[in-house]
Amino acid sequence: MLLHSAEKEIDDKTVTAVLTAAGVDADKARVKALVQSLSSVDIGDAMATAVAAPVAAAAPAASGGAAAPAAEEAPAAEEEEEDDGGGFGGLGDLFG
Repeated sequence: MLLHSAEKEIDDKTVTAVLTAAGVDADKARVKALVQSLSSVDIGDAMATAVAAPVAAAAPAASGGAAAPAAEEAPAAEEEEEDDGGGFGGLGDLFG
């Protein structure tokens, strides 16, 4: 997101530079995998979607005002937490 916001190309060199500046010893293979996985992603669109989604989900709960709807939403949140482990785990998995 930092590179996108700075309108810099997202490549191995720039990602490694950002990680190095943050004090992270970047693994070249993991950086390459990250850059490759981001090559087909419209980062601006992904950021807009990620920012809008939580707001849209929170709006009905806030407008309800009753405690009962909040209790009904809790099991749904628990169901979402169940994961088969086959997905992308985030930057922590990539860079330790």
